Amino acid sequence: MSLELTIGWLYPTLMSTYGDRGNVITIQRRAQWRGYNVRVLPLDQNATGDDIKSVDLIVGGGAQDRQQEIVMRDLQGAKAGAMREKIENGTPGVFTCGSPQLLGHYYEPGLGQRIEGLGILDLVSVHPGENTKRCIGNLVIEVTATRLARDLEEMTGGKAYLVGFENHGGRTKLGKVEALGKVVYGLGNNGEDGTEGAFYQNAIATYSHGPLLPKNPFVADWLIQTALRLKYQQPISLKPLDDTLAMQAREAMFKRLKVTPSAITAHM
Repeated sequence: MSLELTIGWLYPTLMSTYGDRGNVITIQRRAQWRGYNVRVLPLDQNATGDDIKSVDLIVGGGAQDRQQEIVMRDLQGAKAGAMREKIENGTPGVFTCGSPQLLGHYYEPGLGQRIEGLGILDLVSVHPGENTKRCIGNLVIEVTATRLARDLEEMTGGKAYLVGFENHGGRTKLGKVEALGKVVYGLGNNGEDGTEGAFYQNAIATYSHGPLLPKNPFVADWLIQTALRLKYQQPISLKPLDDTLAMQAREAMFKRLKVTPSAITAHM
């Protein structure tokens, strides 16, 4: 029996800022290269709560404030309930920039009214105002979320460091939710407390574009493996792929940024 994976892509036309569709493509291709059947299902205005319930993995990207407001007006009722249910039940996902803000309690834009979120992640995001500098630049973090850090270390043989690129005006403050990692290079959630992103159940929230998964393919593999194990309720392990070029690119970026995490050689 060929295993199947359904990727739910949150609002592709409204929330794909800064190349975030690359995360969808990476998951799709890495699953297909291993012989799995993959379907990409747009979770947009035409989708239903049942559509959301049918997916095995969720990908959400960034958005401008106007598009984010449109999405939140649509993501209500049965659709919001389905999203909560999926994340609470462990459906894996990667949510970039605007998406974590939507999953949090609220986002306050630089101009306009507060946008209420789904309240799945215990965090709030506030844009300090039009005259405030954006958080822009290369980003390197060490994964510190306990379970994810352990899983990635088992997969790669060393501590997990993620390379990305951030571009956001909002500043995020975490409540009781666990941070995805600590900033090694860049600004992260708010440029003050050294945290970046959040991790809850099997949901990865981050400000890291880049996009994230092509630069850190082992995270894509973790998402695929977690989704398949949850769906089929059996111990599934992925066949290794030749990631030489991706790892060389990571090493080049570490050198360029003069960052020397101990995991560089472990990921080669």
